[in-house]
Amino acid sequence: MSGTTSESDNPSARSAAEALSVSAASRERADAFLKEQTELTRLTIERESRDEKLRGWRQLVEHVSGLMKLVFDTAVALVVIVIAAAIIAALWNAGHAKGLVIEAFSVPPDLANKGLSGDVVAGKVLDRLAALQAATQSNRAQSSYVNNWGNDIKVQIPETGVSIGQTYQYLVRWLGNEQHISGDIYRDGAGIAITSRIGGNSSETVRGTDDRLDDLITRAAESVYRRTQPYRFAVYLDNQKRAREAQAIYHALIDSDDLQDRAWAYVGLSSERQRLNDVAGANALLLRAIQVNPGILLAYENLANNEATLQHDENQLVWLKRALAVETQGRDASMNPEDFALNTLGDKSNLAAAQGDFLASLAFARQASALPVGNGNASNAQNRRTGLLPICAALHDRGCYDDIAVTLAPVDALLPRLNRAATVQLAATRFEDWDTVLREAAFVLPGLDKVGLPGLNFRIRGENPMVALAHAGKGDFKAAHAAIDASPLDCVVCVRVRGAIAALEHDDRAADRWFALAARISPSSPFPLADWGRALLRRGDAAGAITKASAAHALGPRFADPLEVWGEALIATNRSDLALAKFREAANYAPNWGRLHLKWGEALLWTGDRTEARVQFIAASGLYLSPSERAAVKRLVTAG
Repeated sequence: MSGTTSESDNPSARSAAEALSVSAASRERADAFLKEQTELTRLTIERESRDEKLRGWRQLVEHVSGLMKLVFDTAVALVVIVIAAAIIAALWNAGHAKGLVIEAFSVPPDLANKGLSGDVVAGKVLDRLAALQAATQSNRAQSSYVNNWGNDIKVQIPETGVSIGQTYQYLVRWLGNEQHISGDIYRDGAGIAITSRIGGNSSETVRGTDDRLDDLITRAAESVYRRTQPYRFAVYLDNQKRAREAQAIYHALIDSDDLQDRAWAYVGLSSERQRLNDVAGANALLLRAIQVNPGILLAYENLANNEATLQHDENQLVWLKRALAVETQGRDASMNPEDFALNTLGDKSNLAAAQGDFLASLAFARQASALPVGNGNASNAQNRRTGLLPICAALHDRGCYDDIAVTLAPVDALLPRLNRAATVQLAATRFEDWDTVLREAAFVLPGLDKVGLPGLNFRIRGENPMVALAHAGKGDFKAAHAAIDASPLDCVVCVRVRGAIAALEHDDRAADRWFALAARISPSSPFPLADWGRALLRRGDAAGAITKASAAHALGPRFADPLEVWGEALIATNRSDLALAKFREAANYAPNWGRLHLKWGEALLWTGDRTEARVQFIAASGLYLSPSERAAVKRLVTAG
């Protein structure tokens, strides 16, 4: 059987079997390997999961720890900053401390046993100093004094041990400018003595008896005030009519090196000359103040006021303009801020009035009357409101006048009553209310006699012209001349009144002479020319009235009176059409002037516009009119 082969003898069959055997073994190993790898992967995942959780907690702990450290470091830093800021603030405040500290006085045991301890005496000195300061009315700013302690006055009670308060006090003494007052009360023979010390250096002693202890404390306080605040003390002495003592301090300040003290000392001396009726001497001192300090506003204002007292209109205008020029350059730091604001408005009001712009003057004066009283202005808001009355009258606005008059409270003291009465008189002259002028004169004239020298200039240059004009207005020319004929020829209102009286007497040559003189000595003022134009119109010289009214309008373009005269003169020359423009313009500056609306209506009638004429007549009927003007309006309204 050579052709048959066995399976074992076949190599291909053996290889397939082996392959199957190996394949079966490999699958088992592969399955085992995969199982092992799967388990290993699971374990790895579990381990990584645990590690991740641990890493998360560790990171959280580290983060929280970092935050806590940051907060702690920040808190420490803030504490350090706060402490440093507190130290810096304490050092700064200590370095800028400028108050007055009154330390406890040393007192004898018998006084201490009666309750008059050192602290009590220091408190009494403080009270006296506060009263002295409150009684000192000055335009000067406290901050302009070399040794200013303002309103910061306190008693320092000694402490035992070491405290923050004591540490700060040491800093203030070391770095600051506080002035420390101390002193002793001791027995001096049969009496008692008080010694006051300033900073342990300057001392002064006052002596007296036990029963005069309060007076001695007041004298000690005055001594402290004089040595620490000499200018203020001089002003206080002036206010108390202790002029000789004040002068000595002013002269000492003039010899000092401080420019502010020197300038204000001249102002103080000028006020004393003013009270003695020496206006020229007062002005000379004010000019010296300006030489020392060209920016001292009060000197310019006082010069303007002094010239107004003398009725020197031109000079008043010059100084008002210079005062406003100083104001536009910035606030005078040596003047109280409240007084600066108040005075600036007053200057603007006075300048506007001096140029005939009474509408602007009233607006500024109303603003001033609404401001609080400054330290250097003794007049109160009521007195400032009283000053609005003549401005309303210059606007020919009786409603404005009456609205203010009813708000004025009664006044009792002599000087405020005189001011009120004279102001009412001035307004009455502008309304030609002669009875009121003479009624008030019955109080003013004897009142001025009581005032003495300070009232002399006003009697001659203010009161007498008003009284003379009132007498002339009522036809008593003898009384008018008695009041005015001796008046000085440099007094502008005196000369104007002389011209007005001459015009009422129909002495045309004298009237022209007086008006021409008034215009010559006050070439920038519109009032003499306006007066002259009115007088020419009344005598029938319409062309002359237009010339003078035109010239007055050029000097005071917002002054209604020249425009109204101009319009009336145009009616008289049969140019009512041109008069309408003048009346319309005048109404911009005196909108509630009854006569203006009356004449405006008449001009409209002449131009044939009866409807608009009636509108003006009705407007006039609701405003202030003289009896003759009211009769004319009534007749024209009825006829129209």
